Amino acid sequence: MPTEARSHSIRHYHPPDPVDAPDPRRYPRLDGDLPLMNPSPLTLCFAPEVELTDELFWKICAANPELRLERTAEGDLEIMYPAGSDSGYRNAELTYQLIHWSKTIGRGLGFVFDSSAGFKLPSGATKGPDASWIARDRWLALTPEQRQRFAPICPDFVAELRSPSDSKRKLREKMAEYLANGARLGWLIDPLDGTVEIYRPGREPETLTKPERVDGGDVLPGFVLEPRGILSE
Repeated sequence: MPTEARSHSIRHYHPPDPVDAPDPRRYPRLDGDLPLMNPSPLTLCFAPEVELTDELFWKICAANPELRLERTAEGDLEIMYPAGSDSGYRNAELTYQLIHWSKTIGRGLGFVFDSSAGFKLPSGATKGPDASWIARDRWLALTPEQRQRFAPICPDFVAELRSPSDSKRKLREKMAEYLANGARLGWLIDPLDGTVEIYRPGREPETLTKPERVDGGDVLPGFVLEPRGILSE
């Protein structure tokens, strides 16, 4: 880790929330107590005199490429372990369908990003959706320098794919945060219970149970997600 990051003190950390219990038939237990799943995220809160600046956060991420790191609007560091193989497969299917639409029906409308991309939201938080899309004119309005790191922009569309280690309450809060920062459409996809929650500004979330198709509406015109390979066991 760079010297700047190593020398900074940490005041305390927030232990992760209890994880919603997964279906034991799909996620067997190791010893009758702990589910077979990734560890939950934890939050590190820096001392009051230490600011987790854009530069410092970038260096911490660069020094720890094996970790999934995000920054809260309050300047705390959230640490999440990599997704398991099953979640990685489902995420790849989601991203593939979005890219295929972007290269065909949605050609020239915007740009698709996978789960490795991070964005600095207007609130100051830095988040990395599992899949996202930004309209062409908004992305090209950024300078090349801004695009090189965590671009200061909230995607027009964001999707979060729940893994066995994720708290659904936390993911719902994250979706609300995206909307508050300018997202026009959000999908919370949950393979654990077979649902897709659709988030739009100024409207209550809509829940679809085991849908055969999910329409991208006017944000992603012509895009229809076929979630069978993402939601199925």
